Amino acid sequence: MKTNTNNKVRGSGSLRLPPNSSNYQLVYYRHGKLYRESARTSNERKARRLLQQRVAEAASDFFVSPDTRRIKVDELAEDMLRDYKLSGRKSTADVKTRYEIHLNPIFGHLPAAAVTSAAIAKYAVDRQEEGAENGTINRELAALKRMFHLGKKCTPPKVATIPAFPRLAERNVRKGFVEDATYRPLADAAARVGIWMRAMFEVAFTFGWRFSEVLNLRVEQVDVKSGTIRLHPGETKNDEGRVVVMTDTVRRLLEPCIVGKSAGDYVFTRANRKPVRDFRRAWKKVCLQAGVPELLFHDLRRTAVRNMVRSGIPERVAMQISGHKTRSIFDRYNIVSERDLRDAARAMERRSAEAAAMPQPIPEQGAVPTATSVN
Repeated sequence: MKTNTNNKVRGSGSLRLPPNSSNYQLVYYRHGKLYRESARTSNERKARRLLQQRVAEAASDFFVSPDTRRIKVDELAEDMLRDYKLSGRKSTADVKTRYEIHLNPIFGHLPAAAVTSAAIAKYAVDRQEEGAENGTINRELAALKRMFHLGKKCTPPKVATIPAFPRLAERNVRKGFVEDATYRPLADAAARVGIWMRAMFEVAFTFGWRFSEVLNLRVEQVDVKSGTIRLHPGETKNDEGRVVVMTDTVRRLLEPCIVGKSAGDYVFTRANRKPVRDFRRAWKKVCLQAGVPELLFHDLRRTAVRNMVRSGIPERVAMQISGHKTRSIFDRYNIVSERDLRDAARAMERRSAEAAAMPQPIPEQGAVPTATSVN
């Protein structure tokens, strides 16, 4: 028969069996503060091992109080989103959506301590079986990992340890872009939707701007007289302002988009003067009519980078126009197409033909021809 015990563990706490309870209670101290928590077991040996673990944690810098151990992932998510808002991150809305749709149903109700590496790996496998790309899963896991890092940095900490997170290989990099023969059908289809769609297409196709930078363009940023467009710091993904000089086509299309508007009005508005926000349906219609149903609006960014490099624009200038801050990302967008490879093959053929047509030197009498090695 079990009785109330007070088995002192040297140096810190004790193991007790409260009245009317079948589970042992852990009692220990940290910096003179008393902590009590249930061992959640009636097995004395297991309870004693847990007490020893708590005693060791209390003496370390990684101690998490019993109340904190009950903190759920949903609370960590709230802290993360608050941190994103305070930092002014432009990805706040995207991260919130990813959490609410995918992460919250699986992890939100769990205590943070219950999120193990095995549970995270299972989540990744389940998402793959649902058809999610590895890049998408990596973004979701990055948000979850951020929650745990912030929880660990809290005072006092909200999580004791950060589980291991896998990094999935991303092979889903898109390679779509607009070929020269597709430009006119796309431009004509965009014009049938409206001048706003035609102008948006031309700006993205020419400068390679992100769709958010295009949508948020204001009249005050378009200077028709000087022929320039300015993106102010804070309006771009990397928070760096930039200026571009309009082509004649861009200027001609933007003029009717800003006529009669105030400086603070949006450039791209529908016929009812409401700012364009969601244009996915219109873009899909444009692509279907042009015969490229799989084309994304973001593919125009990749196209602009490739076209600028093809045109001989220095890469440093092209990066300034498109807003690429790092060379690695710029190179990823500067994709070599089949046409580029065919052009290179024709150039090599011309070079070989020119070399073959050059007059060969006449060997001197008695000279022994030497073999030419081909690497």
